Amino acid sequence: MPLGYPSALQYPLVAGLHHLFQLGVGQDTRRRVTAERGDLGFGQCSSQSQKNLIPLDMLNSEEMQPPGPASGRDIFRLTGSAPQQSALFFETPIEIYTRVLKELKPRTALPRIQVEFRRYANANSSIRLEQGCLTVKIADILEGAPAPILEALAYILLGKLYRRPVPRAYAHRYRLYLNRREVRQKVQLVRQIRGRKFVSGPQGESHNLEEIFERLNGRFFDGLLGRPLLGWSRRLSRGLLGHFDPCHNAIIISRIFDQPGAPPLALEYVMFHEMLHLRYPVDHRGVRRRVHTREFRHAERAFPRLAEAKELLKKL
Repeated sequence: MPLGYPSALQYPLVAGLHHLFQLGVGQDTRRRVTAERGDLGFGQCSSQSQKNLIPLDMLNSEEMQPPGPASGRDIFRLTGSAPQQSALFFETPIEIYTRVLKELKPRTALPRIQVEFRRYANANSSIRLEQGCLTVKIADILEGAPAPILEALAYILLGKLYRRPVPRAYAHRYRLYLNRREVRQKVQLVRQIRGRKFVSGPQGESHNLEEIFERLNGRFFDGLLGRPLLGWSRRLSRGLLGHFDPCHNAIIISRIFDQPGAPPLALEYVMFHEMLHLRYPVDHRGVRRRVHTREFRHAERAFPRLAEAKELLKKL
């Protein structure tokens, strides 16, 4: 289901948002695989486009340059000469990957290249080189993305596949695009429709999450927080004690707290922490993604015996 947007070619890039990369690389004797996952936060955000710039000028605008170590901007530009820029907008995805691969591996024979847009429940993409065939699988939410974004993704995937450093300009460009407000909204909608979320329900063997939520809601939020879906994790997780999923409006707490010997104070603190995520969404500014904002931290300090609760978590 292509999720393009009408103004993609008119305004291909917008500065002002962020994306967190999660990259995994694997290799065996006959194949090489890498993937790029889109792990987006869907908080309040404002994006501003420079409507007075034509697309090619926008690529080279100051806002589109990744920060440099000294002057605050890199000395290079995102694109090359004007003819190369113009040609980019008329390339097919296969032609883009062919060109980028020639640049990265000029002495290597080109494999057969296949690019597929798949119905993923997120913005994930992957690339695989196996038996002389380079297969690229891209989330269909990017099918309507402008050519410079697909080019940036090609540099990211091929760079990771061949263990080459990804140019910061392309990583910066891709982050800005994925963190456009309308793109994040589309990803959130796709996750809601296609994604699967296991929610066990609030009743556990020793505790009821609904009762804990309502007690904390009345005590710290004047009872104004709408109750999301509540559930326990599938396993006794010590690494992920709890999380709030804004796409499915659900708070999931680790089953490690649903045991007779689990300290109630630690459980209440984890629930309170996740309720704060419901109250204070992720903040997106530029290429930065703030999960714990200043308001979040200030509100967290209102929890009594906060230091004691955090020490209990360390002993789990």
